[in-house]
Amino acid sequence: MERLRSHSDFVAVLKHRNKVVSRDLVVHYYARTQDKDENYTGESQRRLGLAVSKSVGNAVVRNHVKRRFRQLANEQEDLLPQCCDIVMRARPHVSRAPFEGLRKQVGELFADIDNRSHPEKRHSGADDDCTQRGRQS
Repeated sequence: MERLRSHSDFVAVLKHRNKVVSRDLVVHYYARTQDKDENYTGESQRRLGLAVSKSVGNAVVRNHVKRRFRQLANEQEDLLPQCCDIVMRARPHVSRAPFEGLRKQVGELFADIDNRSHPEKRHSGADDDCTQRGRQS
């Protein structure tokens, strides 16, 4: 999974106000499509951004949380739509969460994003084409 690197990429994801929430993290997402995004390049790549504030802990703790998030996102990226940008935002108590609990939360949130990003798939069995992604329920 590629990383969101520029500030404008993060802002683009957060601007769309699509998010799913669990006990320990919030995942903001934007399913990129050609018809919705003038900057869409046709790339069918999932991209990940991380937001871990100082309320989570000191630098060592924050870096540990980011490593865990990266590992979980890479393990479960197949649950996401093909053309999707996500920002995983840590809640303050995430550093005390067990890894297995986070794994379950990430799996549930990613599956929820997939369901929300193309509701027609649930009803009609439509293809997983990038041009059909990004529709909100």
